[in-house]
Amino acid sequence: MTVDLPPLGLGGAQLGNLYHAVPDETAAASVRRAWDEGIRYFDTAPHYGLGLSERRLGAALAAYPRAEYVLSTKVGRVLEPRAVAPGERDDQGFDVPGTYRRRWDFSRDGVLRSLESSLNRLGLDRVDLVYVHDPDDHFEEAIAGAFPALLELREQGVVGAIGAGMNQAPMLAEFVRRFDLDHVLMAGRYTLLNQPALDELLPLCVERGVGVVAGGVFNGGILATEQPGVIYDYAAAPTDLVEKAQKIAEICARHGVSLPEAALALPRTHPAVVSVVVGAHDAEQVSLNVRRAAATIPAVLWDDLADAGLLRSAARPVVSGGTP
Repeated sequence: MTVDLPPLGLGGAQLGNLYHAVPDETAAASVRRAWDEGIRYFDTAPHYGLGLSERRLGAALAAYPRAEYVLSTKVGRVLEPRAVAPGERDDQGFDVPGTYRRRWDFSRDGVLRSLESSLNRLGLDRVDLVYVHDPDDHFEEAIAGAFPALLELREQGVVGAIGAGMNQAPMLAEFVRRFDLDHVLMAGRYTLLNQPALDELLPLCVERGVGVVAGGVFNGGILATEQPGVIYDYAAAPTDLVEKAQKIAEICARHGVSLPEAALALPRTHPAVVSVVVGAHDAEQVSLNVRRAAATIPAVLWDDLADAGLLRSAARPVVSGGTP
């Protein structure tokens, strides 16, 4: 891996008005607080708020030395202007005007165009890490176009590291097998509620020396509060998952650990995971997540969850004491 990632990063979806609008100053304050809290890894994407996240993040980070932080963005969606009716909003979960449309493009030209546009929005001449973003329905195009293009850019020194970011594990594993990737961003597939990444992806990344960035550790919100929430992976949480999360929360409470603290801690116990990325709607949420990430987790918690059938046995960390 040519880029070392700090153990905790700030995700940029909320900076793009995910779910609800955030004022510019609130977004800027979130980035400032992250910096003050010691966070030095920032992840964004054109998808987040139709470029709003990149613009806000670039403006906020302009106050800090470029050599002192790591920045990642993504390719796969090209933003194109479009005519809209007055008041028309984005239809993909971001509270922004729908003045652009996302066009899937995993070709070489699409990657180069997307990255150039991202650099313009960020106000930067380079990013440290570029992920191929959500190529679920575009496997062959990503294989033929996006990954070879990123390999070329890395070889030229245009980007420091490359990878793929998805909400699934099997295809990420296939990309790791086929290409010399540095990192993968795995969202929601190694959490307290489900650990399918254990089947293949995580062992493969350990074997190949590919660093895993764990995103979506709260599974969209169900694990983000002391008591389970009602959103799971961007939709209403099924009753059985809410009940499972409640049982997990009860066992956590017996050990003096909150549900969000355990959710942040579990991915970091796996040797493949090098960083956890968490979003925040405001500065206070940034600080709260930093405190949660610093919590001491007794190793016996994982044993109790596994013994209760709430955590896969293979997820039991091999540790002596608290979470490393």
